[in-house]
Amino acid sequence: MNLRFLPCFLLVLLLVTACSQNPVYKKYKTVFKVGDQQEWAAKNWNDQGWKKHIRLIPDGQVYWLRTPIDILKSPESLHPYGIQLDVYGEYEVFWDGVLIGKNGNPGQESILPPEGKMWATFSIPTDLTEEGEHILAIRSSLYYFPDHSGIWGLEIDYYDDLLTDRLIESSYMHLFAGAFLITSFYFLFLFLSNKKEYATLIFSICCFLFFTLILAEYIKAYLPIHYSMHVIRLKTIGILMLGISFLIPFYFSMQFPFPKRKLLLTIYTGVLFYIFLSKHIFELTTNNMAISMWLFSFGIVVFGVYKKMKGARLVLLTILLSVLIGFVTPFNKSLFAGFSLILLGMFYLLSLRIKEQRLAYENSLVQSTRLRLELLKKNIQPHFLMNTLTSLIDWIEEAPKKGVLFIEALAKEFDLFNQIESKTLIPVSQEIMLCHSHLEIMEYRKEISYFWQEEGISPEEKIPPGILLTLLENGITHSMPLEDNSIKFKLIFESSINFKCYTFLTFASRITETKNDKKEGTGLKYVKARLTESYQERWDFTSEPMNHGWKNTIKIYS
Repeated sequence: MNLRFLPCFLLVLLLVTACSQNPVYKKYKTVFKVGDQQEWAAKNWNDQGWKKHIRLIPDGQVYWLRTPIDILKSPESLHPYGIQLDVYGEYEVFWDGVLIGKNGNPGQESILPPEGKMWATFSIPTDLTEEGEHILAIRSSLYYFPDHSGIWGLEIDYYDDLLTDRLIESSYMHLFAGAFLITSFYFLFLFLSNKKEYATLIFSICCFLFFTLILAEYIKAYLPIHYSMHVIRLKTIGILMLGISFLIPFYFSMQFPFPKRKLLLTIYTGVLFYIFLSKHIFELTTNNMAISMWLFSFGIVVFGVYKKMKGARLVLLTILLSVLIGFVTPFNKSLFAGFSLILLGMFYLLSLRIKEQRLAYENSLVQSTRLRLELLKKNIQPHFLMNTLTSLIDWIEEAPKKGVLFIEALAKEFDLFNQIESKTLIPVSQEIMLCHSHLEIMEYRKEISYFWQEEGISPEEKIPPGILLTLLENGITHSMPLEDNSIKFKLIFESSINFKCYTFLTFASRITETKNDKKEGTGLKYVKARLTESYQERWDFTSEPMNHGWKNTIKIYS
């Protein structure tokens, strides 16, 4: 990701904000009064004794709101103004004493079913919107939420623009949300292919929650919601914000580990739940959770910058940029823009990790090829051939028939090895055949009895070629025979829904360890490179001594 694009993005955002349309109205303080008189709608009614705040409207009583509004510019001909309201309750709207719209049945909510919608738009007659002072009067009742009285949102503009702008904005935001939905599914499938990568799963969940949050916020543009149902939408937004506010810092804590991580995350989770469960305005809850998320994430990323962790500086820049957006745009827009930038930073960290995994995989292929060639060289090196040919000469002189069998076993091993060394996976039965052939050769060479046992083997299961042969060679090379001049090998296979396990046991007398034994030899490097080539990080390999010899365990995860 190139840093020079971030200042360009900021410049475009500032230009868009600066070039926003000048308002055509100026709104003054709203006053309230409980009661019901039609004369209160008149433009010239004296409302000096009305209250500026009403905390509670009990029993669904009718009350009135009056708001002085200055029209700064007369509308164009045949292009009237409209008013868009966000008001709890069912109400009638009067403009200069003239009824211009009705939203439900004020005063009759207790006897009639819910009617109307939370966000409503009304046209204002052109002859009532001349430049100058006007009065907006609302006759309302609030049966379901008596503590939510007042005008929560008011906008005056050309009526057609009010109707279309919200739909246009919603359409763009839904396209935006669709991008996050696709991203969430993509990274979910990546996680399912490698279930150890929990950071991928968390990023996928964050993208899906962000997609759902956008839907919950902009569903109001095309789906009429009565104010009695609006609380469900707000609670849904609160739950989504709770999930996002926890997962984003948790994701950063995985990318930038810090001391006492579990304790601090537990405290942060408690703070989030306290904010979520506190009884106050829903919008304030959302705001507080967003701020908490930003502060905790900022602290984690600053620690990452201090420790010079990869990607921390760019992520810190995106977090700071999200704050700057919050200062120049309204909260509902800065929330989505800020989250988008933070998710972009999360994606950048994930892309760095995926790049590292790809490079590691490519290196494993190179290493696997190099080790395969070394293993091939090891099987045909002069030392091996000289010892084998010397043993072969002795057998031909002393027992010609066994010497012929020795030659056939040697030819069989080279033929099998030539068939499998270039493949990535082979049936385990073919690998076992190679082990049998090698044991037959080593019996002639060392005159030691080698025994092979199997348990639970599924012949069609596939494994990387040469790994069992390598463990067998290590067992032969680093072990002394038992008292009966024998070394025994046992291969055990176990499987479950989540993993497959091969246990390779060597029953022998262990040679005394030397300093070189503590170093990882070419054989074990080959085994690990082959496992990485075929299974990436979905495997475990252990090699450890036991009382009766040596134990190797290969566990492959689904």
